[in-house]
Amino acid sequence: MDDDKKKKKEEGAFGAIGGILLLGFIVLAWPNIVAYLHNLFSTYVPYVPGAGSAGGYWMAFLHGGKTFMDWVVVISIPVSVFFIIGIVYSVERLKVLREKEAEKHDLKVEPAFEDEPNQGNRDLSARWKKATDLLASQNQNDWKQAILEADTMLDDILTGLGYQGESIGEKLKRVAPGDFKSLDDAWEAHKIRNQIAHDGSAFQLTHHEANQTIGRYRRVFEEFYYI
Repeated sequence: MDDDKKKKKEEGAFGAIGGILLLGFIVLAWPNIVAYLHNLFSTYVPYVPGAGSAGGYWMAFLHGGKTFMDWVVVISIPVSVFFIIGIVYSVERLKVLREKEAEKHDLKVEPAFEDEPNQGNRDLSARWKKATDLLASQNQNDWKQAILEADTMLDDILTGLGYQGESIGEKLKRVAPGDFKSLDDAWEAHKIRNQIAHDGSAFQLTHHEANQTIGRYRRVFEEFYYI
């Protein structure tokens, strides 16, 4: 019901814009139109056959052609106005449709089922244990692998919550802050993951930073009772 009212309101606004454009054109061009029509009707004198020589017929023919072109100009004015208004209306409608498509694409997709929140998720719990076990290692590469595994878990959780996007970053952008208390933690942890993925061995990760990053992932997962 609200969408219908909004649609009617938008259509009314477009109609008002078209009416204003037409009225403005008429007000601005009316003196010239009146003068043009007055000149057209006052100068039109049809030639009467038999009233003169052959040259008279030729002049009548030329005058008729000029009159015809004058009428074409007169008719083209309202036709042009009509098409201009149609173009403006179409462009504005296209903008509205694109905005609606963008809003629809950005909407969170509600899953058809919900996990029982307090029961956790056995698969994710097992993967989380693997990540934390890697973090206990003395090898920096294991710490990086732990963060990569945790980020993959974050991707799966976001998808399970109904957020769409080709990357984790796109999915996080569609999260409303009020729906995701640990959103800042997710962003900060994901930034570290990106540095690991993009810089590889050139990125030096300290054990303290690795623990801090895994702690951020932990807060995200615990918020939704996945671990």
